[in-house]
Amino acid sequence: MQPWETESSAVVADYSIFRVRKDHCRSPRTRRAHDFWVLETTDWVNVVALTPDEQVVLVRQYRFGSQRATLEIAGGTVDPGEAPLAAAARELREETGYVPESVILLGSVQPNPAIQNNRCYTALALGCRPAGAQELDEREDIVVETRPLAEIPDLFARGEITHALVWAAFHHYDLWQKRRAAPPAPTGSARQ
Repeated sequence: MQPWETESSAVVADYSIFRVRKDHCRSPRTRRAHDFWVLETTDWVNVVALTPDEQVVLVRQYRFGSQRATLEIAGGTVDPGEAPLAAAARELREETGYVPESVILLGSVQPNPAIQNNRCYTALALGCRPAGAQELDEREDIVVETRPLAEIPDLFARGEITHALVWAAFHHYDLWQKRRAAPPAPTGSARQ
């Protein structure tokens, strides 16, 4: 499929956490031009954080979009020049006070490629232990909870976890677990 030709592009608004860009693009199929609006924002990271005894470190916080407190995993923005795994460890420490022994990148998704230009990475933090107080900014009020890993599917089923990107993060985790459990692929050809 051919990409659309961008004839002009300009930022029309800046709201600190995202900018609105207006693109005027021409269809390769119809040759007609149309306006499109894109939300430019930094990449994000979500952290599936597991303690040594397989408790999941969760956060409960008030969300202004839904106007209610939601149960989620730690996460946030990837700072300019920061690697996603470094952002994962930093966000986990800031939001929960937990630090991991190791962090693994499980994958990423595009939150809404129709109107957004960013990615959301999922990191798996293993061996997480409390290491101090939370380091929240003035716009965060977060309560930390831990739940057994085996309970997570029930939290989804009961509607206690509703954030779509948290669903995506646990899907990445599930795929990672399945890859680990799969028998190794045969190497070379068998001789008879």
